[in-house]
Amino acid sequence: MAKDPKFTAGETAKLGWYIARMAKRGIAGETVHQGDLERRVDRIIDGAREREARQAADAAAAAKAARKAAAKAKNRK
Repeated sequence: MAKDPKFTAGETAKLGWYIARMAKRGIAGETVHQGDLERRVDRIIDGAREREARQAADAAAAAKAARKAAAKAKNRK
């Protein structure tokens, strides 16, 4: 399985809520449908992965811009 991303506080709270609901349904019986909650949990995890990828890309772009500005400032001296 892929490495889980770091979750925000809101994502952690939502995951905890959905997992608790899944546990409650699990107590009700093995034949109780949990697919809707599983999809919600998967959506939160996928969203966190996309957010991390977006943040990494933004950080890389900012670092590249900073290197470019530093090189430009060095050449002006």
